[in-house]
This record gives sequence, structure tokens and C-alpha cells, in this order.
Amino acid sequence: MADQSTKIDWIDGKTPVSRRFDDPYFSIHSGLNETRHVFLAGNDLPARFADGFHIGELGFGTGLNMLTSWQAWQQAGARGQLNFTSFEAFPMAHADIARALAAFPELADLSAAFLAQWPAADGKIELPGLSAQIITGDARQTLPNWPGMADAWFLDGFSPAKNPELWGEPLMGEVASHTRQGGTFATYSAAGHVRRALGNAGFAVQRVPGYGHKRHMTIGQKAGQNEQ
Repeated sequence: MADQSTKIDWIDGKTPVSRRFDDPYFSIHSGLNETRHVFLAGNDLPARFADGFHIGELGFGTGLNMLTSWQAWQQAGARGQLNFTSFEAFPMAHADIARALAAFPELADLSAAFLAQWPAADGKIELPGLSAQIITGDARQTLPNWPGMADAWFLDGFSPAKNPELWGEPLMGEVASHTRQGGTFATYSAAGHVRRALGNAGFAVQRVPGYGHKRHMTIGQKAGQNEQ
């Protein structure tokens, strides 16, 4: 995995900002609470957790969403295994992820376990109750070739205005085609073209209250009964 450390700046020494996209990796107010509000609550988690539940993600970043999901899995007393597959074009270096995650002491034990395996040559992370794979490359090329199906999607690329490649209609169509019937998505974005792309892909789309200074975010469900 390529070292992207030279392409990162820091706000207050804690929040990483991508120079490539001029956008922070998570909320400067509270990345952990943002993840819980947008991605967990937005996908009705942990209520839906069951053995083999599969989360798909666009934009792995620091791994914060994965660790927050794993923590929620543990706190919910879920049995079996949580699967997590993330698509990331520019994986962060170990030192940068460690620095970013240090801002969340309540995740310290989980972060340490993850960092002990990062970076993984094959992108696979195996931890108690969690099986994760980080697929490196342009999601427009890698997602169509992925054989898996997700129960819930975290759409967490950089801002659509700065990273439009990760929000286009063809890719949103691939997200839908890799979602189980009844599966869901959530994203911090409320951009009209993003909502339209997801609606056209087959999701019933809703605009709901966002986190922090963001008035709105977007959630949706694929028609049909869930098949876990």
C-alpha cells in the first residue's frame, strides 16, 4: 500500500485533512459521534446486526467507521462475525492512521488491535468478531468486480464537490447492485445529484437531519425483503 503521508495536513494536530481533496477525513467536532449518527443510526444499527452481517464502504480513510462499527457490535453482544469491506483509492500510512485514531481514546484497544495488522498485504484484517477487507484502487473499477453483497453501505468519500468520481451515477448503480434486497445506505451528503443517482439506482431515498453543522444527510433502502 502506498504511503500517502506527504499528502496529509492536520487541524490542531488531531484531524487529518487530505491535500489531494482539500477535505478532512472526519468531522472536526467529533468524528466518532459523526460516525454513530450518520452511518450507524442512518443504517439502523446495531438493531439489525446478526451473524454474517456485511457492511460495505466507499472511502476507508482512517478506519474510524470500521472500528466504531466493531465497537457497536461488541457492545450489542452480537454473536458470530461482522463482515466489513471497504474500497479505498489512497490508503493512509500506518503512522498517520495511528495519529488520527489517537484522538479517540475510547477506541484505543480496538485501534491497537487493528494497527497491529495494518497495512496488510492482501488488505485483510481478521480480529475477534470482525472480518474486514480493504480493497485498494479506484472503486469505479474495483467495486464492479467485487463478488460480495452488503446489508448496509457507508458512503463516505470526500465531498462530492471535491471528489465527484466517488459519487457518480454509474458507481451508485454498482452500490445498489451489490446491496441485498432490503439493504440500506447512509451518507453525510445531501447533494441533490447524489440523492437522484441513488434513487435512480433503486433505493427509496430520504433526506434526514445531519450531524453537527450539516442540516441534512441522506439515507435509503433497497426495495424488497432483506436476505441475511
